[in-house]
Amino acid sequence: MTNNKPERRLIWLQPAAAAKPLLGQPCNGCGVCCAAEPCPVARVFLWQLRGTCKALVWLADRQQYRCGLLLEPARYLRILPKFGQRPFRFLVARWIAAETACDSDAHAE
Repeated sequence: MTNNKPERRLIWLQPAAAAKPLLGQPCNGCGVCCAAEPCPVARVFLWQLRGTCKALVWLADRQQYRCGLLLEPARYLRILPKFGQRPFRFLVARWIAAETACDSDAHAE
């Protein structure tokens, strides 16, 4: 017999963070997706398989979460040469579909 209950996990987010949008709605920087689990980019480049993403960054002035690998790749990948940062940012934005639509099926309460 299999247990079909979804896994429940407690994640901590800033109180000022926006509520998670519905799947397919525009991304609002709520941070739920990255707090729930690392994306494939974090799995490959940060070797992080579970837990809140190490590169999840809270921008207090914008009241939004953003990907640190997108904002400051050299901070997380010290071997990334300066000339490689801009192309890496471009690739990360495409890989995570940055600022497009919510693609996380995580449910936040």
